[in-house]
Amino acid sequence: MTKHYNITVKGIVQGVWYRKNTLEKAKQLNINGFVMNMPNGDVYVEAEGTSKQLNDLLEWCATGPEFAQVDTVSFEESHMKSFTDFEIRH
Repeated sequence: MTKHYNITVKGIVQGVWYRKNTLEKAKQLNINGFVMNMPNGDVYVEAEGTSKQLNDLLEWCATGPEFAQVDTVSFEESHMKSFTDFEIRH
């Protein structure tokens, strides 16, 4: 069953290739949605996939790319938006 998660990543997550690496990980996991920087320094992700795919993405988000310093990852399940791809939004 496909689910939709809204994910917020806090820490040093901007300017460290977090969005690009999230895009690559989501495509590897066959997850659809988007990732974007927030004005407050967080990274926000909306992702759709199976529970296993989304849990794998959450696990990756907790570490992120090499130069990221993730403090917290929070998520909530939300309504499906039926994304057809994964993209970086600005």
